Amino acid sequence: MSLTDHLRHWLGAWPPQEKLQVTGSVRRTEPGWDGRVYPALGVGSPDGAVLSVAPEHVGRVTAARSLREVPELVGYAERGWFEAVFRWSTRPAPLPDAGQWMPADAPGVPDWLWPFGGEVLVAVDPDSGEHLAGVGIKRHDRYGRELSVVTAPAARGRGLARRLVAQAARRVLDEGAVPTYLHALTNTASAAVANAAGFPDRGWTAFGVAER
Repeated sequence: MSLTDHLRHWLGAWPPQEKLQVTGSVRRTEPGWDGRVYPALGVGSPDGAVLSVAPEHVGRVTAARSLREVPELVGYAERGWFEAVFRWSTRPAPLPDAGQWMPADAPGVPDWLWPFGGEVLVAVDPDSGEHLAGVGIKRHDRYGRELSVVTAPAARGRGLARRLVAQAARRVLDEGAVPTYLHALTNTASAAVANAAGFPDRGWTAFGVAER
C-alpha cells in the first residue's frame, strides 16, 4: 500500500517524468467512484505533475497553451476546470472518535451521503438523534480513498469535522489504503480541518475537469 500505487492506478502514471506529463488512461472513459466519468484528472507535486486523459486526447492536450483549454479539448467544455489542494495522511491525528459507521442507505442518513455507498461515518446528537456531521468515502481504487466531510451549520465550531476525518482515516489505513483529502485553494476552514486531522499541506495540488 502506498500513495504511488494509488496515483499510478488512478491516473495511469506516477511519478511524473517532467514538469507536466500528459498520460493516456482508459480510466478517463470509465465510470468513477460515483458512476460519472472524469475525463481529465491530474495531481501535481513540487517535483512535477501528471495529467491523465483518455488516450485519444493526449496529443491535443499536450499541445494546449493553457490547462484551461483542456475541458473543451476532451469534449466537456460545459464543466469547466478545477484546482484544489491535495493532501494525504499516513499518521492521522490521535483525536477521539466522534461518529458511528452505518450503511449509506440506512434510515435517517443525510441525503448528501447517499452517493458514497458502502458505509459512511456519522455524528449524531445523543439527545435529539439529529445528524450533526458526516464523512463519505470516495473509493477511487483499492489503494486510495478520498474523504469528504460536511458539518451541519448549527454544529460547527465543536471540532467534529477534524475528529471524524481522523477517525475515517484510521479506518482507511486499517483496510490497507491511503486516505486522501482535497479542498478548494481558498477554503481556509477545510484547510484547518485537514491540518488538525493530520493531513499536512505538502504543496501538492489536484486539478482537472470539474464534476459539473
